[in-house]
Amino acid sequence: MASSVSRRVLTGITTTGTPHLGNYVGSIRAAVRASREPGVQSFYFLADYHALIKCDEPARIQRSTLEIAASWLAAGLDPEQVTFYRQSDIPEIPELTWLLTCVTGKGLLNRAHAYKAMLDKNAATGADPDSDVTAGLFMYPVLMAADILMFKAHQVPVGRDQIQHIEMARDIASSFNHLYGELLTLPEALIDDNVALLPGLDGRKMSKSYDNTIALFGPREQLRRQIMSIVTDSRAPGEPKDTEGSALYQIYRAFADDAEAAQFARAFADGIAWGEAKQRLFERIDAEIGPMRERYQHLMSHPAEVEALLRRGADKARALATPLMRELRQAVGLRALDTQVAAPRGRDSARTGLPSFKQYREQDGRFYFKLTGAGGQVLLQSRGFESPREAGQAVKRLQSEGEHALGALAEWLEPVADALAPTLTEALQALQTAQQS
Repeated sequence: MASSVSRRVLTGITTTGTPHLGNYVGSIRAAVRASREPGVQSFYFLADYHALIKCDEPARIQRSTLEIAASWLAAGLDPEQVTFYRQSDIPEIPELTWLLTCVTGKGLLNRAHAYKAMLDKNAATGADPDSDVTAGLFMYPVLMAADILMFKAHQVPVGRDQIQHIEMARDIASSFNHLYGELLTLPEALIDDNVALLPGLDGRKMSKSYDNTIALFGPREQLRRQIMSIVTDSRAPGEPKDTEGSALYQIYRAFADDAEAAQFARAFADGIAWGEAKQRLFERIDAEIGPMRERYQHLMSHPAEVEALLRRGADKARALATPLMRELRQAVGLRALDTQVAAPRGRDSARTGLPSFKQYREQDGRFYFKLTGAGGQVLLQSRGFESPREAGQAVKRLQSEGEHALGALAEWLEPVADALAPTLTEALQALQTAQQS
């Protein structure tokens, strides 16, 4: 008997690189385990449209797509139990992206972290602000929103530095729903603070940009060679060694259970030789990864099998995407001329609802708020406050005093575009009236 689905969870993987051991511990392993939970409908996709934003090497994108798909399948992802697909196989996604683009304010996209980082980089080097900024980079939060909203995902697993993407998807969906009806599901960020971040060979975070990674499904001897090259200190055999700050111990801990980790820690205290400690680490990792390696190598040698699985996944995905897209097209007016047309809602009628404040915390640890109009457009954006209480006090003052509070709070507010100034004034007046009534 099929179990009822309580929530949908969606995860995307950009196809620009080869998965390494840190990717396995940080995302692949946990996601595969989560896909087996009852009451969860899981969506995993290869984000090859996103790859085009940062990579202009076609062969690399194709190779990475195969490597990532093979890695997830070898790690135990069951394509019969989840929806596993390639982003570019779903034509409804770019179509939805355009519909969302038409309700997304430029001001919202101006605040995207990746875009702002590019502006900061150009400012630091004295380059033109728009140097190397493609429309793809600027618009990719809308494509990401389409990825999520297309399948009505309830939750999206992300790190804390990615929360903004989910918040933007919610804002975009709210704008669309306000104009055309409650058709899109507002997603939530699913954050796991216990996800392990593996150190690399040099002790820094394992990353391709640092060239300090350990291959996930390379040859067994390569795994051993890389582990033997992990940087350690000069303490000799017999000298006690610290687990604190030891990359060797941290990597072992990511694979071991509590009893194994405690035994390894005792060996450190007893002065285990670094060579022996590395050999134990190699054996522990290989015990978990080794059985998957043969499956990975088979899939890499038989790309047609992977292609067939992705095609079947696309069929499953489109069985959901096509009806939703048909509904959305009808809602926005892209429909046959001989169908009955409902009275247009229009932007003026959309303004009859109240604007609203939203408070949130950014990755810099500071607290912010924004005021959105009834149609979802951002009318006011704060700078960062040290505490949520300070941000809340500012919101309360704006609600009670309206536009008269703008001058007193000017240093805490981002400038508002001239075109939005009248709408901002109207929104604050409406909130003030609601507060007093």
